[in-house]
Amino acid sequence: MSYKILLADDDRELLKMLHSYFSFKNYTIVTAENGREALKKINTKPDIILLDVNMPGLDGIEVCKLIRDHVSCPILFLTAKVEEQDRVVGLLSGGDDYILKPFSLKELEARIVAHLKREERSHQKTEQRFLGELSIDYARKQVQVIGQTLELTKLEYEIMEFLSMNPGIVFGRERIYEKVCGYGAEGDSRVVTELIRRIRNKIKEKTDTEYIETVWGMGYKWIN
Repeated sequence: MSYKILLADDDRELLKMLHSYFSFKNYTIVTAENGREALKKINTKPDIILLDVNMPGLDGIEVCKLIRDHVSCPILFLTAKVEEQDRVVGLLSGGDDYILKPFSLKELEARIVAHLKREERSHQKTEQRFLGELSIDYARKQVQVIGQTLELTKLEYEIMEFLSMNPGIVFGRERIYEKVCGYGAEGDSRVVTELIRRIRNKIKEKTDTEYIETVWGMGYKWIN
């Protein structure tokens, strides 16, 4: 199967190099030199999207926010920024990974393959689980509380999926971060704390039932 990658970066030489490399690897490549062009090319239905954070006009973070409710494929940020807060903002905006420039092509390819395989596995899930007032449809990636759908970001959903499929087991922030973002992902595991806070607030709007428990000094677990 030939996967389609949407590459958006204002560095033409980098685009040319990535296009050449991944075309040789039998990927179908769609390129964009700025954020607005990337938005127009979303309708090509890529399997994965690589966004440069620092594009002029409409940057990668803004593009991600605009498209995340409409595309479910992995979104990876490419950036030279190294500040912790920038990485946290990128992940909370709906991104799946943060890759720092300069990077090796082999490392980038490994990250892309890992995200594509994870996406394939999630599509193969057909189980639906009912947990009191809450139900999770793993095939549709949908969570409902009392019949009302929760509006979750991709990472928020993946945290709920991971914890709910391993009820009663305590996982540290680093383990959860590694599971939902991929081994060796750039970023900070403290983003997990903020994501879980958001998940809890969204559930609390529907019901007072607690589903995720904080185990102080250890991490989090899904309540049986």
